[in-house]
Amino acid sequence: MDLPRNPTRAVNIGSITIGHGNPIAVQSMCATHTQDIDATVAQANALVAAGADVVRIAADSKPDAAALAEIRKQTTANLSVDLQENYRLAEIIGPHVDKIRYNPGHLYHHEREKPWQEKVKYIVGIAGETDCAIRIGVNCGSVDPAMADKYDDDDSISPMLESALDHCEFLDSLGFERYCVSLKDSDPQKVIEVNRRFAVERPDVPMHLGVTEAGMPPDGIIKTRIAFEQLISQGIGDTVRVSLTLPNSRKPEEIDAGRGILADIAAGRVRSFVDFQLDTLNIISCPSCSRVENEAFIELAQDVKEMTAYAKDHAITIAVMGCRVNGPGETDDADLGLWCGPTVVNLKKGPQSIGAFGYDEILPRLKAELDALIAGREAAGV
Repeated sequence: MDLPRNPTRAVNIGSITIGHGNPIAVQSMCATHTQDIDATVAQANALVAAGADVVRIAADSKPDAAALAEIRKQTTANLSVDLQENYRLAEIIGPHVDKIRYNPGHLYHHEREKPWQEKVKYIVGIAGETDCAIRIGVNCGSVDPAMADKYDDDDSISPMLESALDHCEFLDSLGFERYCVSLKDSDPQKVIEVNRRFAVERPDVPMHLGVTEAGMPPDGIIKTRIAFEQLISQGIGDTVRVSLTLPNSRKPEEIDAGRGILADIAAGRVRSFVDFQLDTLNIISCPSCSRVENEAFIELAQDVKEMTAYAKDHAITIAVMGCRVNGPGETDDADLGLWCGPTVVNLKKGPQSIGAFGYDEILPRLKAELDALIAGREAAGV
């Protein structure tokens, strides 16, 4: 569908172009381990067959990055690769992909003594040499710490917005124009607000939309729909992703969900107002991806949803995260958070760690904490 906002900057990503009135592109992400070349190629090709315009893959290490050379040979997908802490992997990755995605908050995890500008200049140099686009991917749970320190703890939107704007300005100063921006949160309301504010400040920049850790279907689709309807109907959004907690074999469902939402918006089948039911239980869980160290995370997320159904009328947020990269930070704002490692699940109450428990131990402990939280609120008349 055409975009009324019509950003002046168009960005080529492999065989597609986003921005400047081009159709909205749909993206998904491989959940396989990148070094498992056969599985990653199979999933990338399955996503393309389902209608994915862009397929994202994570690269956490040099072996991951090296595997991309062979993956590239075996798929026609427009590949977007997610740099994690080690920004220098861009040099290995660049020749084999169409877009490099970096997170401003993650730039601080490697070579901490160097300013972020020096690291971004390096990424931009590689992107220019290898004909790659760039996505500046700002996430609520891993925001630039220097930005976070400037604002009150209850203001998560302003540091995200300022970080995105600063990085755009810096890329502009380097003369690099093939970039887009994403600003993601697990709360659709915050996704709507931060993307609206960015679009006002930088109407020229193409934008990628998504609700991070949206969870399992159908809830995750509903949360994403709320944000997409409000933003795309105003012409905001050039690529989209529906991030769902799904087994590997079902990852193409993300594409079906995204296409379905876009078709409904184009046909005018939208809500007249946003009703996120904030007075009820809210379970957020991240999409399955190659960073997941134990696939039992996916089953655990479903078990948490089923076990906590009795608390559906309580305004409590429970976060279930699948890896150590985003898990620790992105559970801080939840009432109860679980982030999953290879053998244990780390349980948190807000930012406070309660302990690490085996996968077969975590549900009873979570229930005990949930019951205590409910009892405490009832005793306080909340």
